[in-house]
Parts: sequence; C-alpha cells; structure tokens
Amino acid sequence: MAEVRLPRLEQGQAKIRSVPIAVTPEGFWCCPSPTVFQKTVRTQNPLNKPKPSLPSQTASSQKNQTSVNERKASCVASKTNVVSDVQKTQGSDAPAANASLANEKVPHSRPENVPRKVAIEFGEPGTSDLKVILLGRQGVVVKLSVHRSVLTDHSTFFASRILGQQLVFPCLEIDNCEDAEIYVETIGLMYCRDLKQRLIKQSVSRVLRILKVSEQLGYTTCIHFCLEYLEAVPWVGQEEEEKVVSLVSRLEGEGIGVKPVLKRVSPETPTPPNDTFSHILELVLTSREEKGRWEMKSVVLKLLKENNSLGSSSSEPSDLCNETLYSSCRSSLDSLLALFKQAAEPGFIDRAVDKREPVVRSIYLESDNMLWLLDILADRQAADEFAIMWVNQQELATLHASLPLVCRHYVSMISSRLFVGIGRGEVLPSKDTRHLLLKTWLQPLINDYSRLQHGCRSFDRKAVEEGIGRTILTLPLEDQQSILLSWLRSFLKGGDSCPNLQQAFEVWWRRAFRRPYGESGIIGHTENQTL
Repeated sequence: MAEVRLPRLEQGQAKIRSVPIAVTPEGFWCCPSPTVFQKTVRTQNPLNKPKPSLPSQTASSQKNQTSVNERKASCVASKTNVVSDVQKTQGSDAPAANASLANEKVPHSRPENVPRKVAIEFGEPGTSDLKVILLGRQGVVVKLSVHRSVLTDHSTFFASRILGQQLVFPCLEIDNCEDAEIYVETIGLMYCRDLKQRLIKQSVSRVLRILKVSEQLGYTTCIHFCLEYLEAVPWVGQEEEEKVVSLVSRLEGEGIGVKPVLKRVSPETPTPPNDTFSHILELVLTSREEKGRWEMKSVVLKLLKENNSLGSSSSEPSDLCNETLYSSCRSSLDSLLALFKQAAEPGFIDRAVDKREPVVRSIYLESDNMLWLLDILADRQAADEFAIMWVNQQELATLHASLPLVCRHYVSMISSRLFVGIGRGEVLPSKDTRHLLLKTWLQPLINDYSRLQHGCRSFDRKAVEEGIGRTILTLPLEDQQSILLSWLRSFLKGGDSCPNLQQAFEVWWRRAFRRPYGESGIIGHTENQTL
C-alpha cells in the first residue's frame, strides 16, 4: 500500500504537532524533547484565544502570513519547548500531511470532547521510500519518513518485515509501542556515523531504554555500543545498578556477549565469601588507627545487618560466617587474658608511662574488638555461645579485681552488652548461663560503674540498668532474691556509682510478698502484717 490511513486519526478530532527536524552533518535526526511524548495531552491554547493555523498552500491573506511567521519563530526554540501550534483537523491521506491537513476546518468543540491523540511527523517525505508508523500509548501516533536501505542494513527486525514487500511506497506499522520516544531516537541512530559520541552524551537510564529498543529491533551495532558505554560509565546508586544488571543479564540469556559489563558485579573466578569476610575481619581487628577502625566497624556492621534482613536460601554461608566470628572471638579472648596477666604483675602500675600505656591501650583494643563481634553475633541471633564463652572466663574475672581501674573498666562493657542483649531478647542463653553471668560479672560491673558512666561515650546507663534488671527477673524467685539483696547492699553504699535496679527490685517484691498462685494462708497473712 502506498499510504496507511489510520482510523484513530480519521475519527473525530486529533491534535497534530509538527516537530521541526534538525539534521546534523552526519545525517542524524535531532530527537525531540521528551515533552513531545507526555502521557497526557495538555491543552496548549486557552479557549478565549484564537488558535493559530498552519500555513495553507493557497493562503494569501495577511492573517495566514502572520500565522506562518509565528510558526517559524516557534520552531527556533523547539529543542526546549514543543511547538505550541496545535490545530484541530480531520485525518489526511496526502503524503505531505502537514500541508494538506491545514486546509480542512473542523467545527468548534470543547477541549474535553477532543480525543486524546497526538500525531508527530519526522523525516523528509520527499526523499524517503518508507513510512514507519508507531502507535504508542495514550493515543500518541508517530509517523517516520525513512529509507528502506538504512533500516534493513541496521535492523534484523526491519529487514525481515520489509524485504518481502514489493510496494512502491510501503508503510510499516508497529502497534503497542511502549516507548515511542526511544523508538524514534533509535531509528535516528541508524543514520548516525559515530554512535559512541552520541551515546556519551546520554544518561545511563536513557541508554538502557535505547538498549532495550535496540534489542527488540535487532540493532546489533547499537547494542554493542550501549554495552560498551555501560561497561565504562559509573552506575550511581543501587537502584540504577539493579536496572543495568537486570537488563544486561536478560540479554546474556539471548546469546549476546555481556560479560564485560557483568564482571563489575560478578567475577569470573569467584573467591569463597568466607575467605573474603575473614580477611576483612582480620584487617579491621588488627588496625591501630582509631578513626579508620571505628568507621569501618560501623560500615561492616551495617552491611552485615543489611545481609541479614535480606535472608538466605541456605544456612551454610551463615554458619561459616558465624564460625569465622567465633574464631576471632576466641583469639581476642586469648589476647585479653594474656594482657590481664601482664597488667596484674607486681609493680605494673609504677612502671613508666611508655612501658605501661601500650598494655592499657591493647586491653582497650581487644575489649572493643570483642564488643564489636558481640554486636554482630547479637544481630545475627547467634550470640548464645558467646554468653557461654564469657561466663566461663573465671580466671579473667579473678584478675579483673586486681587490676587498676584504668586498665580493666572497658572489659565491663562486654558484660553490659550481654545484659542489654538478654533484656532485649537478642541473646537467649540457658538459665544456668544467665545465673552464672550475674554471679561472675555483675560485681565487677558494679565496681567499674562510675568509671563507665564518665569514661565511655557509648555507655547507655538506662539500657544497661534495664538489661540487668530483666536478666535477674528471668531467674527463679530464690535467685532473684539473692542477687537483688546483694545489689541492695552495694546500692546503699555507692548510690549513684552503682546501677539503679529499683524497677527490678519492685517486681521482685511484688512476686515475693504476694499470695502464691492457687494458695492462701501464711504468706498472705505475712503480707497483711507487713503492710
């Protein structure tokens, strides 16, 4: 057929936008502004203003000439704003649609009654031998006057659709075009001599759209340059990276070589994740630079939390990670015990500062390492074994009492973190482990409490006191009484330098002095006498 008549444009009224085409020395069409392809058509002229008309082949009046001049002036700024010359016309069958459509007038009607359609034309109908019509969303229709040889040389899709046709002026229609704007640009790229230079000026998101259309059209040259662009350009943000990887991975399944792009996120010879994680842990734990170590501990902890929130289809990687963490815990504990023994030697406190300070500094670093490892394990719900490991450090607890306060106080942060974890339900050790933790490490914590409040910025008194109280209240009532009465003696002597466990004490009191469940008698009588 010499020309396709589009029923959509012939029924009712249609908005037609003439978009000027700037042709570069390479013969490439400068693509329109994205506003041309807006999903909805906005009314360009108010109802109370006369609408300029397109130039007519037989027009001679000054009014029509003025309209022509206004049209030419508006074309100059077409790269940033779509030309506002909008005319309501009937459909046309003439090859030069822009000229013939202007002669016909349509009756005036309200804008809300106008079908939501836009017709846009590109190319030079006088030299073309093929018309491609894109039927997009929201009634957008794009007519392209193109050349058969260009499309068949670059696109397997067009080659298969065109080569079998013998018409003098064939017309090819593409229905349900999801991205008409990019279709126009991709066909325009077939006229471009230097695709690489054209793509460099585009954003990653736009190149992805071009790549998707090029894949649909079988435009292999453009696919190659798009992949080359994506391999070299930075991907900004996780969302953009996921879009690139998703589209490129789909192309890989179709036999297109995309490995250079995917190497950024997937190595050819993968290293076991546990080996890499172990190496990172070693680097962080052995660092002696305060700021860098603190920042990287925060980063690694955050990233591990993100991994935990994503979940895993297999427990094997998680188990290997926990083994690596506990291996580091045991190493730090061994180092900490050796340092405690060194600090407990007679005359250690009287040594010169340059002899004493390295040991104190190392105790702090190892304690901080264990505290960080405990944070990781607690977030992974895998800290129960750590609690068992810590309550069995009887020798460390004994040496703790003989060390100067400045050397030992940070070790009590580990006990504090365990109490907080139990109070929050992050750590769930057995009853015996909880009882032994309080028996072994509560008194050392009380002894260091004043120093912890004033010497540790990360110490949260409220959370620690709540955690200790909740841990005590998980024990049998007799153990609660024993521990809280011991705490009461310390609190009455130390006051603010001792943890305030009054809330736990009140809960224990109500439990201890009320009538037992299902019973009456002596305890109830005793309670009345006491009150």
